[in-house]
Amino acid sequence: MANWQLTIDCADAAPLVTFWAAALGYERQPAPDGFATWNDWYRSVGVPDEELDLGSDGCDRLRDPLGAGPAIWFQPVPEPKTIKNRIHLDLLVGGGRGVPIEERRAVVDRRVAELMALGGSIRNVNSGTDYYSVTMYDPEGNECCVV
Repeated sequence: MANWQLTIDCADAAPLVTFWAAALGYERQPAPDGFATWNDWYRSVGVPDEELDLGSDGCDRLRDPLGAGPAIWFQPVPEPKTIKNRIHLDLLVGGGRGVPIEERRAVVDRRVAELMALGGSIRNVNSGTDYYSVTMYDPEGNECCVV
């Protein structure tokens, strides 16, 4: 199996780290051993201060606390997002079709409310006889579905 991380381009990593940590049950990845902050580590590998978020510790990375999922790096880039993502995450919170639709809807709606409080927004609600999901945007407009 290949060792890999998911890299997401962004304008500002801080709100995305907060949003996606909550959405995925991930945690902020601590700075590498021997460094008090990520900014200290970035400086050690030659990243100039003008490219660092000096208002924080520079934490732009998440990890799965269980070690099962990939690490995620929110890579600051100068250009804005301009088109719909060709890949998105589905947050499977409702329990699947074995759970009554009313229960699934309530669980999905609770998670959507939590994510909206962290800067997410609703694109649309997808509802039918036996399905329910909400398509959302994270704070920078990246799509995800809460199912």
